Amino acid sequence: MGFFSVFRKSKNVSVIPLNGVIAANMGRRKGLNLNELDKNIEQAFSVKNLKAVALQINSPGGSPVQSEMIANRIRELSDKNNIPVLAFVEDVAASGGYWLACAADEIIASKASIIGSIGVVSSGFGFNKAIEKIGIDRRLYTSGDNKAILDPFLPENPEDIKRLKAIQNELHIQFITFVKSRRGSKIKDDNKEVFTGAFWSGEKSLEIGLIDSFGEMKCILKERFGSQVKIKEFTPKKKFFGFSSLLSGALDMLIHKVDENSIFKRFGL
Repeated sequence: MGFFSVFRKSKNVSVIPLNGVIAANMGRRKGLNLNELDKNIEQAFSVKNLKAVALQINSPGGSPVQSEMIANRIRELSDKNNIPVLAFVEDVAASGGYWLACAADEIIASKASIIGSIGVVSSGFGFNKAIEKIGIDRRLYTSGDNKAILDPFLPENPEDIKRLKAIQNELHIQFITFVKSRRGSKIKDDNKEVFTGAFWSGEKSLEIGLIDSFGEMKCILKERFGSQVKIKEFTPKKKFFGFSSLLSGALDMLIHKVDENSIFKRFGL
């Protein structure tokens, strides 16, 4: 038996960590985006004797564009290679994070995970009253009636808000369509809040049909593929910068961290 076990093919599972805010890269601010992840996703599906790909998700969401692109890439390679995809939610899979989870054939979470927030949000600040108080004049010159739409230094314009809401509604419909295409009849029709942007604990999410079961990633993978299953993680390599570059980017990284933390705080994390 020991002799033949040498020639037995190992069972492999690739893990793709999807942790943090979903966003295109801006300078040294690194978010989850297809440009950063594409190589790792492709490598994850290229492993020999591959039994499954696991998505390890801890994301409060972010860019709907990047959410869609990453999810579509995962689905493309899953269908092409006939490899099942399992999503394992840690603290949160909300908004775009849940979009990513729906790229999987099965969603597994903790009872305490935060799940859902199927909606679209835009936020900002208005500074028009502040600059008025300190005596600053806003000078803005445009060619095109809508070039200054939602300018934070101008009073809110009802037409601007109407235009923004129309775009949000389009994105919301795209999000709902993808979730329905992936979850189908698993989502309970009697729950009217599923697509309102509301979010729930993992325990309630199982009742609603947003997830399939509870469990921890390594335990589940060993249960399904045997204790000898080989688990390999595919994570983008960190880039190192010189000392001067690190100093110049310190403030930028601090702002990014504050932004990211504020998004996680929306879900009590």
